[in-house]
Amino acid sequence: MFAKQNRGSHHHGEGHHRNVTRGGYRAAVFGVSDGLVSNVALILGVAGASSGQELVRIAGIAGLIAGAVSMAAGEYISMQAQRELLERELEMERREHARNPEHEVQELAEIYESRGMSPQAAQEMAANIMEEPERALEVHAREEMGIDPNELGNPVVAAASSFFSFAFGAILPLLPWFFAGGNSAIVVSILLGVVGAVLVGSALALATGRSVVRGSLRQLAITAGAAAITFGIGSAVGVGV
Repeated sequence: MFAKQNRGSHHHGEGHHRNVTRGGYRAAVFGVSDGLVSNVALILGVAGASSGQELVRIAGIAGLIAGAVSMAAGEYISMQAQRELLERELEMERREHARNPEHEVQELAEIYESRGMSPQAAQEMAANIMEEPERALEVHAREEMGIDPNELGNPVVAAASSFFSFAFGAILPLLPWFFAGGNSAIVVSILLGVVGAVLVGSALALATGRSVVRGSLRQLAITAGAAAITFGIGSAVGVGV
């Protein structure tokens, strides 16, 4: 079985200790970042070509809706595919337990031995675990594949998180265009984009244990770069027209 061939290399790897199947938080953080960067770029790009309030507002709203729907759909498909793959692995493991329980006992015992248990104690523990099929499946999934059968990820939660977080990020630079236009709205969009970029960068840095200053500056540089490019192109197109 393909999954069996690759498990041995993960018994001691750090992947065994991580749960990467949850998608809600990841989708939320990256949704805000994507919404902010893409709509800052879009709004300033359109504003560079024509700073008419109505045109920029329509473009920003269209970008928000299209981006949020696209992000949610992509996240749902991604998480659903991941969940189905993990469920298939678990089903293959379940069949293997029924077909060859002695081998599964030995496999689990070897894992416990590698962690310092005596051969006899490891064998007894593995045998006791295998007496309860569902518990045995859960333990094998955790120990061999780094999977928690109870936390395979929720596609609906991931999609909803992605949709609303993208919309939140995208609405920030759009807000001034509901009340004003021209250079004043452009300046406020830039300021809101800066604030949003710093907040997103800080959140990512705190979540990953990295430098908040470095994370904020990186996010700010990415956002500013995208906005500068599209504003420059928009300005050139506006002049040309």
